[in-house]
Amino acid sequence: MRISSQLRQSTVAALILAVGFSLPCAAQNTAPDLLEALKESTPEEAMRLDRQLRAEWSKSGSASMDLLLRRGREALEAEDMAAAVDHFRALTDHAPDFAEGWHGLARAYFEAELYGPTLDALGHVLRLNPNEYNALFGLGVLFQQFGDLRRAEEAFLQVLALHPHHENAQTALDRLKRDGIGRSL
Repeated sequence: MRISSQLRQSTVAALILAVGFSLPCAAQNTAPDLLEALKESTPEEAMRLDRQLRAEWSKSGSASMDLLLRRGREALEAEDMAAAVDHFRALTDHAPDFAEGWHGLARAYFEAELYGPTLDALGHVLRLNPNEYNALFGLGVLFQQFGDLRRAEEAFLQVLALHPHHENAQTALDRLKRDGIGRSL
């Protein structure tokens, strides 16, 4: 599915206005101690802390919502995007303040190449949990895909500020630098 240049620019502009890069602290517990430890960690410690953070962020507080999250993730793994979208939409309908539900929905939309809804879902994630570095990484990937390399660089730098050992963000940033973004003469 292709998006027209004008629609893509409008969608990106709307997300930037809605989310921006000075996101408010939101309702979800972002595990501040784990995040602080992550910033000072070795690569080996970072892997453990990342797993702990993702586990913490995946707690909805409801067995039913946890089941929808698990089913959505299983559908993503099985590459059944229609089922993944259905599970995550049900989750976000019933638990609109649960950031990881929105993050799963963003991933499903992205895999289905529905970039406008992906941006919308990422906006919800980052309003609820501005420290969700994987959602910031996804935003950077979208900016890169849309050709907005400066904003992609900003997003990847924000990811690395939160998680200095995020390999995908470092690889993406290195690739941008090889292409001339972020270098000065």
